[in-house]
This record gives sequence, structure tokens and C-alpha cells, in this order.
Amino acid sequence: MKNASSFQTFILINYEPMEQQKYVYIIIFSLPYILIVVFNTCLIYIICKDRTLHGPMYIFICNLSFNGIYGGTALLPHTISKLATQSYEMSRANCFIQIFCLHTFTIVEFTILAVMGYDRYAAICTPLHYHNKMSPRNVKILIAFSWLFPLCAFPMWMSWTTQLSFCGNIIHKTHCTNFDLIKLSCNDTFVQNIVGMLLLGVFMIPQLIVISFSYVQILRICLYGSKDSKKKALQTCMPHLLTVINYVCGGCFELIQVRLKTTHTQYGMSLFMSVYFLIIPPLLNPVVYGSTVLKKHIYTFVQRKKLSPVS
Repeated sequence: MKNASSFQTFILINYEPMEQQKYVYIIIFSLPYILIVVFNTCLIYIICKDRTLHGPMYIFICNLSFNGIYGGTALLPHTISKLATQSYEMSRANCFIQIFCLHTFTIVEFTILAVMGYDRYAAICTPLHYHNKMSPRNVKILIAFSWLFPLCAFPMWMSWTTQLSFCGNIIHKTHCTNFDLIKLSCNDTFVQNIVGMLLLGVFMIPQLIVISFSYVQILRICLYGSKDSKKKALQTCMPHLLTVINYVCGGCFELIQVRLKTTHTQYGMSLFMSVYFLIIPPLLNPVVYGSTVLKKHIYTFVQRKKLSPVS
């Protein structure tokens, strides 16, 4: 068997079917990236600029937008450059860097969504204690945890992969993932697979519990609360709920795609499933939250104009 030193590069074979229409695919991947950067940057700018939007929820939205730019940049420029140059090889170092960025992006995304779910629970179910629960100090702690937990914990898992020997270098994707490299290993990866499943639970299950608990409590308010409380709960939770559903759908697509044996007729579906998780959430999040933020921003602007003296 060949050892790790035989493979200093990996070949991303999913680019080959795009060769005949590479310029179409370049446009297909370039447009979402431009929109991700523009939409999320605009949202961050508006939130930072307007002091009335410096509440906990908008600070979390700002971090979600920054993470969207981080995730989009980890994937799409690389994809566009591979299509443009028709060079589908990727060095081991660049592959591991991309794995780190894409995996931490997904963990940060879900962690921030869990924090936002708790924020909605505190605002709707315990409004009198909201400012204590979401004090500036607590908000900073939650944001720091959302970033530091994935950025510090995931490298410990990935370090196992960097020590593996690989008996192949063909990756059936447009990007590198930790699981794809483990499948190429010459080593017995039984322990890595077990630990990987356990760590997946550590990275995802606590967030899922927080989100589930928050929405069970919010649903209780909707069922037994007054008409006004029901309306408020729906208005404040709908953007977050849409974002969570979008994220969960992306996760399901990724799990299906991992187990899908791609044929020529299934290529389009496989490609869609593999990139949905990494493109659609950063693209949809600023649209979902941006409408709320812009509405509030425009209302504040109009109110200021009304109150300002006529020159």
C-alpha cells in the first residue's frame, strides 16, 4: 500500500463534469458569493452604525453575518479559481485549512443560532428578567463561547486526520471535508469514526437541546398566552425559526449527499446537496434578518426626520 508521502495533493474530481460549461458554473458560484459578501456586509454596517440596533439580538445577527462571509470565503473563491484554471488538485496543507474553515463555520453557525434561540426564549418567556439574562457581560460571554468553542475544539479532532496515511487522493466533492479524508486512509479508522460521531454530538446536540427547549417554551406561550403575546411571539421568532429550518435542511442534505453514490444523472443533485449547507444559509440569513433590520432602520430614520426642525 502507498503511504501518506505518496500523496501530497488531492484531486477534487467533482469538477470534471463542469468542464464543458465551466463559464456557466463560474457565474453560478460567483453570483452567490458576491451576494453573500454584499448582503452580510451591508447588514453588519447598518447594525454597527445605528445605535438603536445595538441590542443583544442584533449583535448576534451581526456575528451570524460575519460567520456567513467567513464560510462563503472559505469555499467559493477556491471553487471559482479551480473552475477558471481547470486545475483540480489541492495540496494537503490547503485541504486541511479548508476543512478547518468549513467545519468551524458550520459549528459557529449552529452555536450562534442556539444562542439566538435562548435570547428569544428570554425575551418572550421571561421578559421581566430579560435584561439580567442578556446583560452586556453575558452577551459578550455568549459571543466569545460561540467562536472560541469551535475554533479551539475542532482542531483537536482534525489533528487525528493530519496523522493518517492515505491510500488514495480522489475526493468526490468540490471541496475537502474531514470525513472524505478519513475514507481515503490506509489506517484502521474505527476509533476515529467512533470519536467523530461522539464529537459530532458534542458539537451539535447541546445547541439542538437549547433550540428545542427555547421553542417548546415559546410554543407554550403561543398556546396558552393572550392574543397579543401570541402575535409578538410569532413576529419575533419567525426570522430565527426560518434560519434554523434552513440550517437543518442543509444538514439533512449533507448527510444524504455523503451516502449518495453519484452517477452521471445524479451529479446535479449531488452537487446541490454538497454546497447547499455552505452557500444557502449565508445567503438567506441576511435576507431573512435584513428585512427586519431595514424596516426598523427606515422607521427610525423617518421618525428622526419628523422630529428634526425644518430649515
